[in-house]
Amino acid sequence: MTTEITEAKAIGKYLRLSAHKTRRILNQIRGKKYQEAILILEFMPYKPCKIIKKILESAGNNAVNRKWDKNNLVIKTAFVNEGPKLKRFQPRAQGRAFAIHKPTCHITINLVNK
Repeated sequence: MTTEITEAKAIGKYLRLSAHKTRRILNQIRGKKYQEAILILEFMPYKPCKIIKKILESAGNNAVNRKWDKNNLVIKTAFVNEGPKLKRFQPRAQGRAFAIHKPTCHITINLVNK
């Protein structure tokens, strides 16, 4: 019994981005065609766009390895999860210290052949 693979997937882990700000961009490309999403990401001025574009291209290349045509690919799912926060301390007056939390996130993109 053979199971046919219907999705091409790419994951980026421990990325130094805010999950909240990244989610705003993923909502724009979810459900779009592969080529259209690449164009959208290329011309958006936000920091996460460059990294999301790399992950999307990786998923596209995974699809090409399965002999799928890039023109027929559609983004089925694109989501972001929070990763661990990097904890740093900012020295303050009178011996105090304020905590600084640097967020990380994990991005997952699934492409399907239509």
